[in-house]
Amino acid sequence: MAVEVILPRVDMDMATGKISKWHVKDGDRVAKGALLFEIETDKAAMEIDSPAEGILRNVMVAEGGTASVGSPVAYIYAEGEAVTPPASAAAPRSETVPPTTVAAAPAVQAHAINGDIPRATPLARRLARQAGLAIGAIAGSGPRGRITAADVRAVGEARPAPSPAIATPVATPVAVPSHEGVRKLYAEGSYEAVPVDGMRRTIAARLTESKQTVPHFYLSVTCTIDRLKAAREQLNASAPMGADGKPLWKLSINDFIIKAMALALQKVPAANVTWAGDAILRHRASDVGVAVAVEGGLFTPVIRAAEKKTLTAISAEMKDLAARARERRLSPGEYQGGSAAISNLGMYGIEQFTAIINPPQATILAVGAAVERFIPIKGQPVLATQMGCTLSCDHRAVDGAVGAELLQAFKGLIEEPLLMLA
Repeated sequence: MAVEVILPRVDMDMATGKISKWHVKDGDRVAKGALLFEIETDKAAMEIDSPAEGILRNVMVAEGGTASVGSPVAYIYAEGEAVTPPASAAAPRSETVPPTTVAAAPAVQAHAINGDIPRATPLARRLARQAGLAIGAIAGSGPRGRITAADVRAVGEARPAPSPAIATPVATPVAVPSHEGVRKLYAEGSYEAVPVDGMRRTIAARLTESKQTVPHFYLSVTCTIDRLKAAREQLNASAPMGADGKPLWKLSINDFIIKAMALALQKVPAANVTWAGDAILRHRASDVGVAVAVEGGLFTPVIRAAEKKTLTAISAEMKDLAARARERRLSPGEYQGGSAAISNLGMYGIEQFTAIINPPQATILAVGAAVERFIPIKGQPVLATQMGCTLSCDHRAVDGAVGAELLQAFKGLIEEPLLMLA
C-alpha cells in the first residue's frame, strides 16, 4: 500500500508551509531517510526526509506551492505496486495557494524577534482586536490550546456591558489608508513596490501586537567599559593558535554583554521570567536571545543556560547561530523560548534606542555604541569609554524596582568584567 508523504509541522505555530525545493522528481526511486524536499516557513528552510523506501509518485505540490500542515504532498509506492490517482486528486487536501493569499502564521523577531505568543487562529486574533480583548487572556479550546473565534466570541458575550448611567469615553478610530490608498499618495513610477514576504508579515504582526498588548516601560543606564575592553584585549591576545595558524577564539564586546545579562538574571531571579497569562513563569536557567539581522528581517536565536557557559563557548555558539540564521537554517528550538533578549545596534553607531519586547519574554536590552567622552572623576576630567543601555520591561511580569535591580546588576558585571570569570 502506498505511503503518504505529508507536509509536517516544523514550527509550533505553523499552519501552512511552502515547498521551496524538491530534491527528487516524480518517478524517482528513494531510500528511507533520504532527502525529499525543503519546506520554507516564515522563519526557516527545513529539510524533510523520506518516510519509506520505494518510488515517488503523485507529486501534488510543485516547487513554490503551499500546502496545509498534515496534508499529503506525494506518495511512495513499493516496487511493482500499481499506481492509482490519490483520493484527493479531484479535490486536493493540499492545494497550491498564491503566497499573497496565505495569512502568515504567528511566529518569531525577531528585532526578532524570538519567544512565543498565544496560539490563535487569524480570525480569533482579528475578533479580539475588534473587541478590545487581550488575546493572551483568553483560554483556547482548540487543538493544543489554540484560541478559536468561538473562544473570543464567548469571552466577548460574557463581558458585562457598560452601565448606561456612566458616560464611557469612546476612542475615535484612526482611519488607516488602504493599500491602494497609500499608493495613490505618491506619483506613479516614483517608487518600487517590494512585496511583503512571510517573515516581514510575521514581524509586523508580532511587533504590532506586542506594542498594543504589552505595557512597556523603559530604564536606561550608562556603563563605563574601559576595564571590559582591556580584559577582552588580554583574553584575545592569550588565545592559542589553531592548526590553520589563526587564534582559536576572538571575543567580542557582545559576548561579554550576553554573559553579563545571563549572570544578572541569576542575581535577580524575579526578572528571569515570562508572562503566561494565568501565571508568571520564573525560570531557573538564563536563556538569552540575541537579535541577528538577516536579509528582509531578523531572528533571535537563544543561548541556553548562558550563565553556565564560558565566554569562549558563548562566542563560538553565537557565531554558529548567527551564520545559520542568515542562511535561514535554524531549527525552531533554536529561536523559540528564552526569558530575555539583547538587541545591539552599537556597530551602527547608534548611541541610544529602545527595543520592543518579544512576548512571552519579559525584558529586552537595547545596547548602543561605545563612545569616548570626558567624565569627572574626583573633580578632574578623565577620558572614558561609555556604552548606553536601555532595558524594556513588561510591567505585567516585571515591576520598576525589579527592572532597576536587573539593570544595576548588569552594569556592575559590565564595569567589573573579572566578576564574570569568577
